[in-house]
Amino acid sequence: MKGVYIFLAEGFEDIEALACCDALRRGGVKVQLVSVTGELAVRSSHGVLVQADMLLEDCDNSCEGIGEQDVMIFPGGMPGSKTLASNEKLILWMKEHYAKGGAVAAICAAPGLVLSQLDELKGHRLTCFEGFQHSFVEKGAEYLPLPAVRSGRIVSGRSAAYAVDFGLEVLGMIAGEQKAEQVRKAMHSVC
Repeated sequence: MKGVYIFLAEGFEDIEALACCDALRRGGVKVQLVSVTGELAVRSSHGVLVQADMLLEDCDNSCEGIGEQDVMIFPGGMPGSKTLASNEKLILWMKEHYAKGGAVAAICAAPGLVLSQLDELKGHRLTCFEGFQHSFVEKGAEYLPLPAVRSGRIVSGRSAAYAVDFGLEVLGMIAGEQKAEQVRKAMHSVC
């Protein structure tokens, strides 16, 4: 899997997926919305029907040449986060992607449900929606109740209220802090 992908399951949190996608695309990053449902149209936790760009089964699962610029992104929301976390194929790809040098990002419940399945989290700093931190804390990660946290090749976000911060943190990791700040300023001046 090479590129930047946001994975959508039924019940994903609207703003966590779409604000991140928006921030990245404003920063010139090609982002693909990927449905794990078998259908391109995916319903959010608030009933919004979103058209994904591709299906999970259409993703190239080759992890050759993966680097930090290649990111797998997991929005929160229920039951979306649980569905992502229980998708064995997706979790296997995530582990392989990360092991080969790719980056991962998750927000809200997804750091605790999805990213906590990574093999090595000891020493990392992560955030998530309060109450979902136990699974990664048990693996040696530190919980920080901040809007967004970058720790090596992992970005985590706290909740829907911080979805733009999360997206800009992912953008900073991919395209640099200057680009992220440029997009932040542009978003503040849009009317």
